[in-house]
Amino acid sequence: MHSPLSTDTDLQPRALELADLTHLARSIRLPAQPAAIFRDVQEVAAATIGMRLFTIMAYDAEHEEVERLYSNMPDVYPNGGRKKKRGTPWAQRILADLKPFRAATQDDLRDAFDDHAVMTSMGLGSILNIPIAFDGRCIGTMNLTHVEGWYTARHEELGILLGAFLAPALVAHRGAQH
Repeated sequence: MHSPLSTDTDLQPRALELADLTHLARSIRLPAQPAAIFRDVQEVAAATIGMRLFTIMAYDAEHEEVERLYSNMPDVYPNGGRKKKRGTPWAQRILADLKPFRAATQDDLRDAFDDHAVMTSMGLGSILNIPIAFDGRCIGTMNLTHVEGWYTARHEELGILLGAFLAPALVAHRGAQH
């Protein structure tokens, strides 16, 4: 398998390989969860989709908010951060319809996210949000952010596949909260 995480996240992504999926299947079996699977999904996503900022959020349907469980930039986006997601087109698409959300420009980010200024100040201009679903309901999101114009429909399909490896960790998180 290729080294999953390049030091240059602006390189063109490589194709997803069976070895990547095998790596994630083995990772999810390890102790020290969810840190191991969060880190390994980030590494494979960086290599095959590309990103600069990567976060994983758990969805609390009762309060209609998401909570950050993982970030590759904890100084800017720390774990534990929460965002209300009630009544927005983004919430309908991701949390209710279980469809990926893709924004291609800084203007698109501004229209969809309250923290758009933080993202654009870091040179980020596109985002790919993948709903993580289990049993027909959204339980969280995997979020990849990169330079303007980075993400395509092909990345959405890869994201759904990679995000599925996060479902057990998010189900466990939800169970621990109740």
